[in-house]
Amino acid sequence: MKSTRVDRAYDRLKEDILSSGLPPGFQAPEPDIAERLGMSRTPVREALIRLEADGLVELVPRRGAKVLALSLEDLSEIYDLLIALEPCALAKLTSEKIDAEALEELEALIGEMEGAQRARDLDAWVDADDRFHRKLLSLSGNQRLTHFTGSLLDQVHRGRMVLLRMLKAPIGNVQQHRDVLAAILTGDGAAAADLARRHRIAAKQALEDVFSSCRLSQV
Repeated sequence: MKSTRVDRAYDRLKEDILSSGLPPGFQAPEPDIAERLGMSRTPVREALIRLEADGLVELVPRRGAKVLALSLEDLSEIYDLLIALEPCALAKLTSEKIDAEALEELEALIGEMEGAQRARDLDAWVDADDRFHRKLLSLSGNQRLTHFTGSLLDQVHRGRMVLLRMLKAPIGNVQQHRDVLAAILTGDGAAAADLARRHRIAAKQALEDVFSSCRLSQV
């Protein structure tokens, strides 16, 4: 089915963009991108339209698609939205929405973060941290908020990884994630929301500081 081909093209291109396999500023016409994927142009074109809607590429008439970089202003705007939106989802998240399977998954992700911290594996830490936050968002039951916030996380992912590698450390710690989960399980959505808000504010400040101190124009 065409939708399956589009999804496959979308997933492959998105993974290449988020992992810097297609770095910021990379630009190529649709036929070249289709050839790279070993696919026909139609599903690739539709996948690129979706990626443009996600804020990951820009479609340039007669010149194909360009992978977007992240400026300091972009970073600040995205984090301002995360600071506002993520706590809204967590404030309404109750223990009733977290069944045994979801709780096991969340605790496993916290365990992955602990392992990554011991191994000083920054990539593994960021991956587990990202999946933890996305899982909580999905459990909120607000599909529009989950989708939009997920798109913001995708937009900032590559730049965040670059800056964290320069910082040589994750932002936050395992206990903060345990505290958020504990607050939800005890029915204190307001505390969970406040913890998430403060975590995002600290992350924004730390990443902005790296951006500025290194005099970067974009990542």
